[in-house]
Amino acid sequence: MSEEVVIIGDGAMGTLAALLLDANGHSVTWWGYQAEYMAEVARRHENPRYLPGVPVPQRVRVTGDDAATGGAKLVVWAVPCQFTRRVGERLKPHLAAETAVCSVTKGIENETLLRPSEVLAAVLGPRPIAVLSGPCIAPEVVKGLPAAVAVAGESSTLTEHVQRILTTPWFRIYTNPDVVGVELGGATKNVIALAAGMIDGLQAGDNCKAALLTRGLVEITRLGGAMGASRETFAGLAGLGDLVTTCISPVGRNRSAGEQIGRGRTAAEVEQATASVIEGIATTRSVMALARRHRVEMPITEAVHRVLFESLRPGDAIAELMARQPRPEVTR
Repeated sequence: MSEEVVIIGDGAMGTLAALLLDANGHSVTWWGYQAEYMAEVARRHENPRYLPGVPVPQRVRVTGDDAATGGAKLVVWAVPCQFTRRVGERLKPHLAAETAVCSVTKGIENETLLRPSEVLAAVLGPRPIAVLSGPCIAPEVVKGLPAAVAVAGESSTLTEHVQRILTTPWFRIYTNPDVVGVELGGATKNVIALAAGMIDGLQAGDNCKAALLTRGLVEITRLGGAMGASRETFAGLAGLGDLVTTCISPVGRNRSAGEQIGRGRTAAEVEQATASVIEGIATTRSVMALARRHRVEMPITEAVHRVLFESLRPGDAIAELMARQPRPEVTR
C-alpha cells in the first residue's frame, strides 16, 4: 500500500531514502535546508553535490518549503548530527505530534553527548522514533548493488513498518530492539574510519588496518556495554558490518579524510576542502567525552583525538599504540 513519506536532509542518505521509497511506489516529499539548492535539484532531477549523475524521478517532490514537511505519517531524518537540533527546531511547528521519525543520522551531539534519536525526542517531543544504520554506501545502493542494514526502535510496529516500506530486492533490512547499540555503532565507527584512513595515508599496511579494526571494535563494544547496549549488536550490521565498510570503502568520507591527514594535512584543512560533513571529526570529541564519563579505556579513540586536536602526528600515534604495555587479548 502506497503512503506519503517526508525525507528531511539533502545529502546522499536523504537522496537514497527518496529513491528507495519511490522505487517501492510511495509518495515522497524531499526537503532540504537551502531552498535555492533544492530548486536546483528539482530543475536538474539529480543531486549534483552529493550523488551526481544519479537521476531523481520527477515523481519525487523536491522542496525547500518548510510547510511541505507536514502531513505525512512518517519522516525519514537524514540531517548531519551536529545540525539536527537546529533543523528540528525549525521544522517542529510543521510536524504533527503523531508523526513518527526514522533517523538515519550518525553521530553524537558535541554539547550534550546525546545520540540523534535523543536529540530528536528532546526537540520534537515524545513520538515514535526508529534508527536505521549499517553498511550502506549510497553510491553502491543507488546502482542496485546488494546491501543490508538494521533498524532499531522501542516500537516493533514502527521498526517493522520501516523495514517493510524501505526494503527492496537489493536493500535488506533487519530489525533490532537495541537503539543504543545501533546508534553507537553508527557513530563510533567513523572515529575508527578516520584512523583507517590515516593508515592508508601512511601506507602502514593491511596487517595494521586489520589490527585497527579488531581492536577498534573491542573498544566500541566496551563503551556500548557501559552505556547499556547489547554486545551482540556490535557483532552485527550496525557494528562490525558498518565498521568494515567505512574503513575500506574508497568513497567513505571519514576514511578519505583520515587518508589525507595521514599524508600530512590537518583536520581543519581537510574539512575546509570537503563539501560533505566529515561526521567523524566532531564525533571523536563526543566519543572521547563519553569514554571519560563512563570510565572506559579507548586508546585508539584517544589517539585519533590527539591527532585531530592536539597536533600528534599519525605515525607517532601508531608507534605509541604499538608500544603500550603487553596484555592478554581476552580476560576471564
